[in-house]
Amino acid sequence: MFVIQMAVTIVTAGIASSLFYEFKPLSIGALALSSVQIWSIIILAICLSILLLGKYKLLDKLIKIIIITLSVSTIAAVIMALFNNTQSLSLRQILPQNTIEITFLIAFMGWMPAPLDISVWHSLWTLEKKKNQMDFSAKGSLFDFNIGYMGTIILGISFVLLGALVMFNSDEAFSSSATIFAAQLIEMYTSNFGNWAYVIIGVAAFTTMFSTTLTTLDASPRSMDRTSELLLNKTFKFGYLFWIILLCLGTVYIFLFLGSEMGLLVKIATILSFITAPFYAIINYILISGRFTPRAWRPNKYLHILSWLGILFLLGFSLWYLTTL
Repeated sequence: MFVIQMAVTIVTAGIASSLFYEFKPLSIGALALSSVQIWSIIILAICLSILLLGKYKLLDKLIKIIIITLSVSTIAAVIMALFNNTQSLSLRQILPQNTIEITFLIAFMGWMPAPLDISVWHSLWTLEKKKNQMDFSAKGSLFDFNIGYMGTIILGISFVLLGALVMFNSDEAFSSSATIFAAQLIEMYTSNFGNWAYVIIGVAAFTTMFSTTLTTLDASPRSMDRTSELLLNKTFKFGYLFWIILLCLGTVYIFLFLGSEMGLLVKIATILSFITAPFYAIINYILISGRFTPRAWRPNKYLHILSWLGILFLLGFSLWYLTTL
């Protein structure tokens, strides 16, 4: 929970420090804060204020606006990259052959199109939406999920295309520092497409990471609050508040001491998401196929087969990765 929040926040902060005002390092007692650490605290404070003051209703409205902005700017960037590309694209299949390549593949799959624990998050958000929406229906909720998930897949493919078209042949050695990496990324696009592309790629990059920071800051405490209630068979009035404050404090503590290791933190977060994916897949399957799910909503024969294949796929890849360590 802490590592994932730290990873997404520090990447958002790195992009913000490149796009907006670059803060000078500050010293508070014996503690020296860098620009990216200051931006991390600011972004975390903004997200915390949104969630505590506006609650889920504001989160739901904001995310829709952010996702529309993200989608338009990302697709525009992909179209620009395709039109400006002068090299032929190779479609030859390349399988990972060493630890570095396998680690990257596992890290990429950990969050693309989304970490598998999003099933828990989405379920809790659906229950929250049910409280606030008079015309709520299971079919409508399923439609929202499918649209969101397919949209995430399309955006994931778009980011792969951007990487292939702009970053792959650049011969650029990317920094593990969030600020430097963000500056390299934006500079690469502006040098390829011109200064007018600065706004488009900047908006695409920032909205991508800000929306992720905001949703994970809400989802993890919401999940932990519900988990605590189930384990202890007790309702906590300020459970969500306790967990979100704890998450913020833990995140700040980590990036004050490990803030310079953005690349390592992102890798740890994404690999953890993938390694735990088989567990989430199995418990999801047991739940949706069991007595707690009405018979009309249980998977048909084909979805059962697809689920088994998916679980085997996740287990196989996780075991393959573990044998390379």
